[in-house]
Amino acid sequence: MVSVVEHPQFKGVFYVETDEGKQLATENLTPGFKVYGEDLYQIRETEYRIWSPYRSKLGAAIEKGIKSVPIKKGSKVLYLGAASGTTPSHVSDIVGKKGRVYCVEFAPRVIRELLEVTARRENMVPILGDARDPSSYRFFLELVDVIYCDVAQPEQAKLLADNSDYYLKKGGKIMIAIKARSVDVTMDPSQVFRQEVKILEDRSFKILDLKHLEPFEKDHAMVLGEQL
Repeated sequence: MVSVVEHPQFKGVFYVETDEGKQLATENLTPGFKVYGEDLYQIRETEYRIWSPYRSKLGAAIEKGIKSVPIKKGSKVLYLGAASGTTPSHVSDIVGKKGRVYCVEFAPRVIRELLEVTARRENMVPILGDARDPSSYRFFLELVDVIYCDVAQPEQAKLLADNSDYYLKKGGKIMIAIKARSVDVTMDPSQVFRQEVKILEDRSFKILDLKHLEPFEKDHAMVLGEQL
């Protein structure tokens, strides 16, 4: 027996319940097509894609009880570090046909895989660009409601704040997956998280929540913030 229930806190996020337990899921914007080998479940007239928290830091943050996910139906999202499109595809499901996900990725090899995903999803815009230089892709973007950052760079918080200066609407929200070992391999991860949070606060962001992502991701934390 397979059933589905909406997440008690976040619209557009679901749990598919099977005999093996419940699994995080989103409604598939492109029925019949998988992005990363995820299971698909047809329940009544709707198809759902399983969302593995071991493959997605946003999924992990939801499972760890993050206070809020500001990504909603119709949202415009700038996604920094889109990689091959695993998590961006779930963001695409959530924002729906009236939303938009601007996917910035630096590596040409990886963006080829991303293009295979975006070719089937009209609400995803692939951008080959360097997130450290936000002005370089200004012609492809509009102001966005949310900036989501998952970039393995030493100055992750600064990079996010710089992009927000260009593209984030006043009062917009941010989410950043901080990778402690990418910032400084010699520092304790908790110290790295505090350092990056301080940078965001100094750049006029109010921190709304921080969740460590173990056991899904080691030495990672998801930070949720709001522009003041």
